[in-house]
Amino acid sequence: MPYNPQNPLIVQSDRTVLLEVDNPLYESARDELARFAELEKSPEHIHTYRITSLSLWNAAASGLRTAEILETLERYTKYDVPQNIIVEIGDYVSRYGRVKLIKAPDEGLLLHADDAALITEIIHSKSVKSMLGQQIDSQTIRVLSHLRGHLKQALIKIGFPVEDLAGYVSGTALDIMPRSITQSGVPFDLRDYQREAVAVFYAGGGAQGGSGVIALPCGAGKTIVGLGAMFETKCHALILSTTTIAVRQWIDELLDKTTISREEVGEYTGDRKEIRPITVTTYQILTYRRSKSEDFIHLGLFSEMDWGLIIYDEVHLLPAPVFRMTAEIQARRRLGLTATLVREDGREDDVFSLIGPKRYDVPWKQLEAQGWIATAECTEIRVELPEFLKMPYAVASARKKFRIASENPRKFQIVRQLIEQHRSDQVLVIGQYIDQLKEIAAHLNAPLIMGQTTNIERGKLYDKFRRGEVKLLVVSKVANFAIDLPDANVAIQISGTFGSRQEEAQRLGRILRPKDNGSIAYFYSIVTRDSRDQEFAMNRQLFLTEQGYSYTIQYEDAYLKSQ
Repeated sequence: MPYNPQNPLIVQSDRTVLLEVDNPLYESARDELARFAELEKSPEHIHTYRITSLSLWNAAASGLRTAEILETLERYTKYDVPQNIIVEIGDYVSRYGRVKLIKAPDEGLLLHADDAALITEIIHSKSVKSMLGQQIDSQTIRVLSHLRGHLKQALIKIGFPVEDLAGYVSGTALDIMPRSITQSGVPFDLRDYQREAVAVFYAGGGAQGGSGVIALPCGAGKTIVGLGAMFETKCHALILSTTTIAVRQWIDELLDKTTISREEVGEYTGDRKEIRPITVTTYQILTYRRSKSEDFIHLGLFSEMDWGLIIYDEVHLLPAPVFRMTAEIQARRRLGLTATLVREDGREDDVFSLIGPKRYDVPWKQLEAQGWIATAECTEIRVELPEFLKMPYAVASARKKFRIASENPRKFQIVRQLIEQHRSDQVLVIGQYIDQLKEIAAHLNAPLIMGQTTNIERGKLYDKFRRGEVKLLVVSKVANFAIDLPDANVAIQISGTFGSRQEEAQRLGRILRPKDNGSIAYFYSIVTRDSRDQEFAMNRQLFLTEQGYSYTIQYEDAYLKSQ
């Protein structure tokens, strides 16, 4: 292929792909590339993606094939795609499905490989052979059923993702249907993309479906996708969420939009321990134990009922003990819901093997263009570190540097200016450090929601915010997840967790629910210039960039003069 300078991509032999931002084909190339590559860096002019084994396996599981991936690269590249990249893409994509778990009527659970050499390699793997039983033929070996999940975990780590076609138990039947008119009097139906996501997950009830992750933006109705999966499976369901507030929002949605009765829905939290046909709980309660030497006393909830469906809300937050329990229940259908597959602990491969591969996603900007989520403007405002903090910052450890920069008192002036600028809007000020948040809340005479705030008090404040009685809330990271504040249209981020992309997704999501008046949303990050705070902000910026949002950077003096 001849050199084509008009194209925006450079594909390199180390599996990185460089994408020119200032190119007319940037957006279309970005959307195609995101289907099979991971964004690593996103400075102003050149973004760096990396093609990984896991990104290719997720692509393969969602139906993307080698020819389509290579056609995309050929269409947008300036130079020839390196020969080793062509070979590696074909190799990795073809690995998904080479090893399958199947169930035979007389033989039980079987592992089948597409050739004898591969099954021999697997048998001789130290991490796998203890999970295997009798060899049936040159390509098939019996598997111990209770190790179905553990085997998939082990095989992906040696480079062989398993396509699990062993099927699922039905679970106890439950008559659950959607309401055409919600209890609140509003017409209800799944949107087209929600319906597509459910169909891909359920796959007509066949073994090809029943497990996997649906990735949709905050505000796009992931909860409704969960309800849609329940409408298809019609069975007892266990729903795992992030907080007690989120649990109650799930329950509210179930009662509002389905035919299920209150007596059939259980809340299993620190406040109540109800086990019913649909039970909603938190990761925190499941991983509670009295001491590190004792057992997790609530993990038995996984086997308490004959669940046919388990829903993992915010699946990227799944804690290690829940992974371990999930490995034991692979015969149950499993649906993961998330805005981003990025995990800060690097355990994306465990999500792939135990919950399932990514089955469906929609670019955020596409849903924005269709009016399903609000248009957002993202701005970073960089402030100087005061003179009296420069020497303490210079001699501090890396962690302490981050905290000093995050708690920079010069951020207060910008916060006050932004609140004045948006005095008629519904504003969230979001931060990481409680002392900083307390000081800001006191200065602004605003309510503060943090970990110590009771669920009752949180609920009252959220209700007042929804009704417009409270226009400003200061919130800690407890508000990152699964909080339904549809009228919030301004978020001001004053500090965050060390460059967490998943946190950026959740915080942006707080303001993305579409507004009745069609207004846009504003997302501000205030960071300390030339500091660890700024370095981590650049990593969080990756998330905004990969979702297609422009990211404007302003400096303190210029910003204040412009107001």
